[in-house]
Amino acid sequence: MLKLVRRYLQSGIMEGGVTEQRTEGTPQGGPLSPLLSNILLDDLDKELERRGHRFCRYADDCNIYVKSRRAGERVMDSLKAFLEGKLRLKVNETKRQVARPWESKFLGYSMTVHRSPRLKVADQSVERFKEKVRQLIRKGRGRNLERFIAEDLNPLVRGWANYYKKAMTYGIFEELYGWLWRKLRCLIWRRWKRVYTRARRLIALGFEEAKAWRCACNGHGSWWNAGAAHMNAAYPAAAFGRMGLISLLETVKPHA
Repeated sequence: MLKLVRRYLQSGIMEGGVTEQRTEGTPQGGPLSPLLSNILLDDLDKELERRGHRFCRYADDCNIYVKSRRAGERVMDSLKAFLEGKLRLKVNETKRQVARPWESKFLGYSMTVHRSPRLKVADQSVERFKEKVRQLIRKGRGRNLERFIAEDLNPLVRGWANYYKKAMTYGIFEELYGWLWRKLRCLIWRRWKRVYTRARRLIALGFEEAKAWRCACNGHGSWWNAGAAHMNAAYPAAAFGRMGLISLLETVKPHA
């Protein structure tokens, strides 16, 4: 078993088609990292149980719940001494914190500010999702829109929604769904480029000619137009549904 682990660690990594030797650490995202974490941090679990703490740990990510900030700071200092002294591990100072449950995140989730808290998607997770969508849209500007939705956008939306289906608040899913529509309208408006093209496209979608030209010549940017009434009328939510865009809410709510 030790020989297999060593071979795994020394196998190297491939970047840009070239294999590079690894000198430290485990491969990012591989199955070995959480396995080794569980083996090494089993002593931490037993220590926390011995002290009577309530905690959640997944691989090297751990939350410990206490009643006050003073208790949190005391536990943080004592566990740092335990990890560095007994287990010879280095604590990441930039990631450790003492905070209220709704101010921190665990595996992408956070909690609401209620006496009986509910799970919600952490703000950082929402921002990462938006950034991934922005990157996809930048890559898909010249592609067929329906194919882009089916092959690139839907897998991301489906995977993200399935991961966060345990969330108990749905407002963020409604907000993100509306944001996705606006990003797609923005992509369409940018594709039209010229004022003449925009006016003709709007006319083809049923606008009166005078109104189409007025909307096409408004002088505002793509993001403003994507949220304006004319683009909402030209491409309502149902239009994206016909293009195949899956619903965040329909993916999440059946599991509620």
